[in-house]
Amino acid sequence: MKYINTRNKSQSVSAGRAIISGIGENSGLFVPNEIPKISFDEIKMLAEQDYPYRAAYIMQKYLDEFKFDELLEFSKAAYGKFSGDAAPLIKIDENLYILELWHGPTLAFKDVALTMLPYLLVKSKEKNKDKTHTLILVATSGDTGKAALEGFKDIENTSIIVFYPTDGVSSMQKLQMMTQDGKNVGVFGVKGNFDDCQTAVKNVFADVKLNKEFKAQNIALSSANSINWGRLLPQIIYYISAYVDLVEQDQINLGDKINFSVPTGNFGDILAGWYAYKMGLPINKLICASNSNNVLTEFFTKGEYNAKRELIRTMSPSMNILVSSNLERLLFENSNRDDKLTAQRFSDLKEKSYFRIYEEELIKLKEIFFGVFCPEDDTIEEMEYFFEEYGYPLDPHTSVAAYCHKKYKKQTEDKKPTVILATANPYKFPQDVVYALTGDDVKDSFRACKKLHAHTAMEVPASIADLKEKPKRFEEVVKKEEIADAVKKFMQKINK
Repeated sequence: MKYINTRNKSQSVSAGRAIISGIGENSGLFVPNEIPKISFDEIKMLAEQDYPYRAAYIMQKYLDEFKFDELLEFSKAAYGKFSGDAAPLIKIDENLYILELWHGPTLAFKDVALTMLPYLLVKSKEKNKDKTHTLILVATSGDTGKAALEGFKDIENTSIIVFYPTDGVSSMQKLQMMTQDGKNVGVFGVKGNFDDCQTAVKNVFADVKLNKEFKAQNIALSSANSINWGRLLPQIIYYISAYVDLVEQDQINLGDKINFSVPTGNFGDILAGWYAYKMGLPINKLICASNSNNVLTEFFTKGEYNAKRELIRTMSPSMNILVSSNLERLLFENSNRDDKLTAQRFSDLKEKSYFRIYEEELIKLKEIFFGVFCPEDDTIEEMEYFFEEYGYPLDPHTSVAAYCHKKYKKQTEDKKPTVILATANPYKFPQDVVYALTGDDVKDSFRACKKLHAHTAMEVPASIADLKEKPKRFEEVVKKEEIADAVKKFMQKINK
């Protein structure tokens, strides 16, 4: 299977090369030239298999240059780092389920992909006889950074630098990144928001002069953000796995349609659900759940993407995003793969912070997507309600998805089974969760952890408790204009 560029279809590369490069020419994104199918017979077969097998089976449909046994070996190694099942499905109420995606090393859904990506990248380089030093650049709104750092630390012939908005992540997210171990890692706070970080990192990829300098040093840039197909692909698996579990547990009949409610920021997580849908998974609606930064809600309602607004800081920081990169892949596919139109739209977004799609395109999108948002006060109230009603503590992002499902259900009267994607462990946001559940405004993160444990009896993860004793290695803060210089200085230090 080949992968083509959303902004230039004539650029066609192998899966391995797409994973190595991370991003295409002219800042386009790689997509598979065809979307493979999954049959009901395959779904029944997968019911008898564990998560690593399911992962290898589904990934091979997209990675035909990899052997199944290779992918199975990677899956077992990656998901062996999780505490128990990688994506357990929890029944909450009649026709309501939680898909827990936070059992990995950094307690966030990003682990599902970022424990796998290093294996895919290293093997792709081996298959392509690529001996360059890979420099991975990551812009993060919180969870991706720590998951990428943990996944790529001390990987041979690889370095990774993470940039995060210094005032735009939770205390625990920041501490996780600042205390990261590993000889090949770098972390920088950025004065600005996530969109500033993301734009600056993309500019580094597009900087011809800088890339020539790196090439002369045998350094090649890549990404661990969901702009990299190798990051997005493993996320498709848990949608299919959740459906398989519902069938296997006799919660639904094979062929029944279900909904997924997905906390959405950069659009990678929900886009993985769309790929599962296009593969043939019986999905009725993908509920695109936004926080107060409701640019996507407006887009799926009006067909207008308008990023000309102030970014609102919320207690769900991983969703504080105005420019959702992975929407590009969806619009490329939805426009019948019109690469020129896609390039123009995202050029307009960069220059004017605005574009509009055609009415027929919006109608097609509404068949599967439903955009809805959750104001900040309702995020708090939903955390309180969900715990009182079900005894289940939610992190703020998952609370947004739970509220948006409730709102969707009220507006549509749709009673189909719904899976809410739980994207982070509540202990990554202990102060916000404690405030929502008790009304206590606790300033210290570790005191908040103690209160959260006392209130919910949910165990404090060891990786969170241990942070208190770990030294802070990375405290440097740069301006967005200084990111390219920070990258060069970091590599000079690595090469010494």
